[in-house]
Amino acid sequence: MTTVFCRKYQKDLPALASPPYPGAKGKEIFETVSRQAWQEWQKQQTMLINEKQLSMMNADHRRYLQEEMDKFFANEQHDVAEGYVPPAQD
Repeated sequence: MTTVFCRKYQKDLPALASPPYPGAKGKEIFETVSRQAWQEWQKQQTMLINEKQLSMMNADHRRYLQEEMDKFFANEQHDVAEGYVPPAQD
């Protein structure tokens, strides 16, 4: 199993099977984000799209999601769905 040093969790974790985006951004994510962190982002992204009624046809909405994704992986303050309470950490 291939691992990557995940920038979100700051440790070696299983890597993605392939870059999730084309181009440089996809390569960056592939080399610095674990499969676990990517799956968590996918859930977060879905909540944001639904809650904020974002359209992927809108360039501003795509830019907003990209900014939130970067914050998420950097462990910075990022938007969450209104009223969402994250599960308790064990």
